[in-house]
Amino acid sequence: MEKQFEILKANRILLLKTITDLTLEQVNKIPEGFQNNIIWNMGHLVVVQQLLNYKLSNLPMYINDDFVKKYAKGGVPKGDVLIDEFEMIKKYLLSLVDKLKDDYNSKKFKTYNSYLTSPNVNLITIEEAIQFNNFHEGIHLGSVLALKKLV
Repeated sequence: MEKQFEILKANRILLLKTITDLTLEQVNKIPEGFQNNIIWNMGHLVVVQQLLNYKLSNLPMYINDDFVKKYAKGGVPKGDVLIDEFEMIKKYLLSLVDKLKDDYNSKKFKTYNSYLTSPNVNLITIEEAIQFNNFHEGIHLGSVLALKKLV
């Protein structure tokens, strides 16, 4: 599983490098034809990773319910994100990878409630969920790259 954690961390580092030259206004902008923005995609990655890995394993998440509601699947931004929340999301992107790796290596994941994803992939184990999450992260990195060209 070490490679999966390495992939997740690398994707998130690349995401953060991709947005380093953007302003808060740019990451909040929703280009014409899009339903969300760069910051929503970043928050969404945090939420999905926590839901797929922790909630479905009956473990407490490291984020609160309001954060989940704001960035959950199918959601859209409801106003601009302020700098404090933007900075928090950036910290979550890296720190929660380390937490996941530590929790996995500490054998905290004892059960997993199977889950059928939108692309019809049935996740049965935490290992499958971690692997699928990496696929999901790649999709949203692509979205961020497309959005960056338009902001």
